Amino acid sequence: MPHPAVTSETIQIKGHNGDEIEAYFAKPPGSGPFPGVVVIHHMPGWDEWTAEVVRRFAHHGYASIAPHLFARFGPGSPDDAAAKARAAGGVGDEQVMGDVKGGADYLRAQSFSTGKVGVIGFCSGGRQTYLAACLLDFDAAVDCWGGGVIPAEPGAGGPPSAFAPPPGVTPAPRMSAIEQTPQMNAPLLGIFGNDDRNPDPEQVNNTEAELKKHGKIYEFHRYDGAGHGFFGWERPGYRPEQAVDAWGHVWAWYEKHLGAPAPVMEAAAAR
Repeated sequence: MPHPAVTSETIQIKGHNGDEIEAYFAKPPGSGPFPGVVVIHHMPGWDEWTAEVVRRFAHHGYASIAPHLFARFGPGSPDDAAAKARAAGGVGDEQVMGDVKGGADYLRAQSFSTGKVGVIGFCSGGRQTYLAACLLDFDAAVDCWGGGVIPAEPGAGGPPSAFAPPPGVTPAPRMSAIEQTPQMNAPLLGIFGNDDRNPDPEQVNNTEAELKKHGKIYEFHRYDGAGHGFFGWERPGYRPEQAVDAWGHVWAWYEKHLGAPAPVMEAAAAR
């Protein structure tokens, strides 16, 4: 049985305020119908690993798209754009939500769409996924080790922030994600490493308590021996055993809330 003939490309979509931004898009073979997934990239940027995640979703039967949240800092390489974004204090939440909505709108507008779209984010993108589950129209959400869901108190110690700008730089406008919890309308899956410092286990516990308080649909999975970014197979922190188990929960979560994806292997064989 051949591997599915996934197609992928860099496209232009309408993001926040109607801005044209780049996005990386991939779809399974055939005419579908396919559920969709918006991938929110991590703080290192719209990088090769993000593109591989987008293609992985297409391989599993989901049309997938990753908006380039740092596109306005281009032109240039994604690494250059990410460096410029960090130097400028990052990107504000309102703009990110507009770009993420643009990705979801693009997926839903395609003829092969089932109309069901999920969102997944990593690191800073995990926090932004938490916000998207509260503020946007998604059918399922997956927060992978999203730091900063509960903002650190000014002057407090504790884990370093993934959003800390360089000295003397004012950070882009951000809201308290945890305070948006009463508005959460998408079921949330959380994936965390117990060796992570941002979020650390106490922060994860406090986030879970808030979800319980408001009666939200959620499921958290925590992994011993894993730290921040343990899905990243190109990084020293990769933990294959924990990552394999966690990806299994991701597929099960999306199948439950987005519907079963098209059988892409059969579609490829029929070509």
